[in-house]
Amino acid sequence: MILVFASNNEHKIKEINSLLGDSFKLLSLHDININEDIPEEEHQLEGNALSKARFVYNASRRDVFADDTGLEIAALNGLPGVHSARFAGENKDSSANIEKVFSMLGDTMKREARFRTVIALILDKKEYLFEGIVTGTIARTKKGTKGFGYDPIFVPDGKICTFAEMDLAEKNTVSHRARAFEKLKEFLLKH
Repeated sequence: MILVFASNNEHKIKEINSLLGDSFKLLSLHDININEDIPEEEHQLEGNALSKARFVYNASRRDVFADDTGLEIAALNGLPGVHSARFAGENKDSSANIEKVFSMLGDTMKREARFRTVIALILDKKEYLFEGIVTGTIARTKKGTKGFGYDPIFVPDGKICTFAEMDLAEKNTVSHRARAFEKLKEFLLKH
């Protein structure tokens, strides 16, 4: 099955390819000549994922899925949430985003957080949503060099290291994205 993944993020594409396996061929936005930024103007992850999938479907008429992920920190009333990628500005600077989180959290002991991924799939002109959540805590310092985004500061429950300290196979056993994509994969294998 050939699916368009509404992303040009090489880290995400590599991660998703490893999750979906050989039953699927993923095309990136670059592969189908969509090079402009897709607007992310909704106020919820579900809305952003759906709007991205619809944008790509309308431009390509191909089966497509899009995801949106947010880091939701309890002590910050769920921030950065839907604004995770642009938390410190429009340039999507991960280091600046992390520094803003550290600044806002300060010395608080309440560091509970969760990562939430929502996937919107358009298959045979029908829309579907899938969700994955992982809970954890925000570390006090950045640790690790693997992964991307907030991975250097997120420690999933039951683990002692951040996502950025894990290799991809280990991360994929617990991550929010892996949980959402497992639901997507199960659904696709039944169709």
